[in-house]
Amino acid sequence: MVAAWAARMAAAAPATVPLLPDLNSKLRPSDATPWTILLVLTLITVLPAILMAMTPLVRLLVVFHFLRQALGTQTAPSNPTLMGLALMMAWFIMTPVLNQVDQQAVEPYRNGQITGIEAIDRGAEPVKHFLLKYAREKDLALFTAAGQIPRPNTPDDLPMRVVVPAYILSELKAGFAIGAVLFLPFLLIDMVTASITTSIGMFQLPPVVVSTPLKILLFVMVDGWNLLANSLLRSF
Repeated sequence: MVAAWAARMAAAAPATVPLLPDLNSKLRPSDATPWTILLVLTLITVLPAILMAMTPLVRLLVVFHFLRQALGTQTAPSNPTLMGLALMMAWFIMTPVLNQVDQQAVEPYRNGQITGIEAIDRGAEPVKHFLLKYAREKDLALFTAAGQIPRPNTPDDLPMRVVVPAYILSELKAGFAIGAVLFLPFLLIDMVTASITTSIGMFQLPPVVVSTPLKILLFVMVDGWNLLANSLLRSF
């Protein structure tokens, strides 16, 4: 019996040996896996910069910062609250652009009709058109000259390395312009409050202590957040 059992084990052993290379090949990661992980981590790292550079977040956050300074509330609303509101507003503004990117690049790539490089080129076109719509010609000329790029026939011929910084400069100017206009009525309240408290001899009470509740009350009475959000959405 022992001899028969040993013969059966010897006959079964060669059949299991070829399975080991297949198992090792499945468990061993491919050569592209580390590069894929590196690419994903890099994209996660630069994602905030991409969002700031290629979306309306620049203008929205600048305006929200000016509003908070004008109201005199140093930490209310908090930074996460303003960032969340800006992200949602940017999502509404960028939805048509994202739909075009999905139709022109993502869907054909998902169906295997185009390669990854072609998908990136096609997906960049709607984003470039959006950026060019709000980038000033002066800023485009500045970075075109800085990059020593020949004068293009149309703005669409400009590369993204010119369009993106020009768009950021244009959005900064627009955000500061809106913030300055937004600051004026609150500055007027500060000046009137300071003159009244000084004239009645309230030197020990800082004028900001009196003007801050008045500014907040005025902003709430006119439904300021709704007006501001409506104006910002209509500006795009």
